[in-house]
Formats: sequence, structure tokens, C-alpha cells
Amino acid sequence: MLIKFLAAAAASVFTTFAAAQSFPTKPLRFIVPYPPGGPLDTVARTLADKMKDGLGQPVIVENKPGAGGNIGADMVAKSPPDGYTMVMGAVATHAINPTLFPKMPYDAVKDFAPVSLVANVPNVLVMNPEAARNLGITSVNDLVAYAKANPGKLNYASGGNGSAGHLAGEMFKMMAKVSMLHIPYAGAAPAQLGLLTGQTDLMFDNLASASQNIRSGKLKPLAVTTASRAAALPDLPTMAEAGGGKGLNGFDINTWFGVLVPANTPEAVVTRLNSEIHNALRAPDVRERLTRLGAEPTPTTPGQFATLIQSDLKKYAAIVKASGAKVD
Repeated sequence: MLIKFLAAAAASVFTTFAAAQSFPTKPLRFIVPYPPGGPLDTVARTLADKMKDGLGQPVIVENKPGAGGNIGADMVAKSPPDGYTMVMGAVATHAINPTLFPKMPYDAVKDFAPVSLVANVPNVLVMNPEAARNLGITSVNDLVAYAKANPGKLNYASGGNGSAGHLAGEMFKMMAKVSMLHIPYAGAAPAQLGLLTGQTDLMFDNLASASQNIRSGKLKPLAVTTASRAAALPDLPTMAEAGGGKGLNGFDINTWFGVLVPANTPEAVVTRLNSEIHNALRAPDVRERLTRLGAEPTPTTPGQFATLIQSDLKKYAAIVKASGAKVD
């Protein structure tokens, strides 16, 4: 009986290994859980176009937006664990939403096998130039000083309750001990338009979205929200550098994108996909395209990506709970 069991187990391992060795034998689906046209979608399409060369099969990008990214992510979580269906997950789908939504259709850790982080996109604190000029604000320290002297008079825009921009604003309020009014919009684009037209005073925007308006002078940047400076704006300080004396040491919020597949996907298949992602991100044309978007290529091992997800789940759970943000 034991011999039969061992023989069956060995056969199963051999079959899995053989399948992984021949992988892939058909086109792959790459699910983007957001609408077309945004930075995540652009990064996914750039990556898919390059990965097809190494894989020898087309990588077909499909947009499946809805519920803050949960619909597309859940589709992948419930797909066969064979490596043929991937998702471009994000800090929202795998670190913020599990606390923000009262009910989740998937478990961000148990239902996925992380493959590799793909890119980090810094967020940037920007102000409406006219508002900054009228209020005499030229730095983060000026902003904190004004907010302390005028509690509740400043407002900040975001793409919606629980968005990265909203949570960055709440983190700023907690760390700097200031009061500001949050004005949520139905998406990042309307929020930025509100800032550009003077409806709001400031915003923690995605650098990929804000960079063009920063360069043209339509937005005034004060700091990036990451622990390190952004390659796209190397002269712009971090929040910790700009406001270290105002309680902002350790301020670190960014938007990241990464590839995941369903849990229980064979390790050899995950390893193959990881290798192809690394190869694609090393290509000069891919790195140039991502850099133009303000995205910094950040390939990792599956284990490193898994550690990031678990760490950020804890970090954002604390921020979401403190902010009181909810999505019904």
C-alpha cells in the first residue's frame, strides 16, 4: 500500500514538473482590475507585450474593472491554478481593500501566489499654485504651520474614500497633528481637475498622473510621499526630509503594481513567470516607458513580494481604521 502511495505521489510530482517544463502551450490572460488608460493598465500592457517574446505565447490583457479592483482580482483568485491567468494586482487590491470593504470576495494572501512586484509609483503632495501663493505656502513645513494655525480651513482632494490619496491625507493629518477637510471625488482624474480649477487646495496625487502638470507649472509639488526620492523628480524632497521637524519622519506611502496568480500554481510555473517578468523589466525600452510614467521598475522574488503584501496589509489596516473610511 505504501509503495502504491509513493508511486502515485512520484507520478503526480513528475506530471506537475513536466507540465511546468512545457509551460506555456497556449496564450495567457493578464487581468487588469481597472479601466483602460491608467498607469497600471499602461504598465501591464507594456509588460505583456515584452513577456510574449520570452514565453513564446501571446499575453492577452483584459480589463475587468469594478468594486475598487476586487472584481478582476477575484476572477483570477477563482481561476485554475495553472499559470495561464495572471492579475496585475495593486496596493489597493491586496493591501487596502481587505480592510476598507466590509466583505471581500477573496483572501488577499491565501487565494494568490505572488509572482513579482513590477513597479513602484510614488505619490506626490501637490497644491494649486494660486492657493499656495495666496496662503504663503512654499514647503511642507509652511503647510503644516498654516494648517495648525487655521484648523479645518484647508481641504484636500482624493479619488474617493479609501483611495491611496485619501489614506495619504489621513496619515499626514495624524502624523502632523493637523485638521483638514477631505473632499472625495469619483476617481483620480476628477479629483485632479478639481485641484487644477481651484475647487480644492491640495492633493496627494499619483506621480504618473501629476508629472505633466507639475512640469508645466499647473501644480506646485511640495514632496513625494515615499521613503526615498523619486527618480523622475530627484530634486523634490520626501515628506520626511521636507517635514522631519513637523512629525513626518517615517512617512511612506506609495502605489505599487505586481503580478499574482491563483494559489497552488506549481512553483516551477511561478518561477518561469518570475524570470520572464525580470527579463522584461531589464529591457531598455520597457524601463524607459515606465520611467516616463513616473513608475520605477522594481522586480522581486515571489517571497519578497509576499512579504511586502503582508507588511502593507498591516500598515494600511491601521490607517484605514484611524481614518474611518468605509466602502459599502
